[in-house]
Amino acid sequence: MREVLALIPARGGSKGVPRKNLRTVGGRPLVARSIDHARASRSVTRVVVSTDDPEIAELARREGADVPFLRPVELAGDATLDLPVFQHALRWLADRESYRPELVVHLRPTSPFRDPARIDEAVARLAARPDADSLKSVHLAAQTPYKMWRVADGILEPLLAVEGAPEPYNLPRQELPRVVWQDGYVDVLRPRVLLEQGLMHGRRILAFEVDPDHIDIDDEDSLARAERRAAAGPEGPRSSRARFSS
Repeated sequence: MREVLALIPARGGSKGVPRKNLRTVGGRPLVARSIDHARASRSVTRVVVSTDDPEIAELARREGADVPFLRPVELAGDATLDLPVFQHALRWLADRESYRPELVVHLRPTSPFRDPARIDEAVARLAARPDADSLKSVHLAAQTPYKMWRVADGILEPLLAVEGAPEPYNLPRQELPRVVWQDGYVDVLRPRVLLEQGLMHGRRILAFEVDPDHIDIDDEDSLARAERRAAAGPEGPRSSRARFSS
């Protein structure tokens, strides 16, 4: 059985939603919900929460996750990117425990609704594609960038071009290239890409499509929307099958 680490980054601070990772949806703290998703997955073999916050660490341990370290404060700022957080966790586990997973599943607490079977599907998809560096969940974009513009000295310049179409912004949306938006439902990563290439996702990223009604919590409005969805129940999986993979 392959070793698959679910890594849940959950720092204590947050500007948009104070103490966001401890806020509840359906009576469960957000970080606990992601732990639930990871533990229910058949492919995940270990669940680790990376946090700088002792309260989150204590909660995560009660919920069945490992918290083998507290994240350094310099990796817990508002501007901290995912890459150094994941590099720190993987290096710590390798150096202190000789633990080196084959794949890493990135589960953000800001995604409170997931089907664990989709996590398994995502892991299997990347495992079957040794030519790929990672997998990222996406959904159909609400707006097409082919109808977007830059402004330079008061003049509009099309953001994107379409070969053979001198005015793509005047075409019906159905005739424009299909565009998707990354959504944070689940990512699956190869440790060698993070540690050897110094990249989060690498250059060849598999697409894993989920429904556009996925909720990513980044403000009080989205938190309230998630609470309404949980209250409406049942929460069951709302994700469609992935429709493409390369």
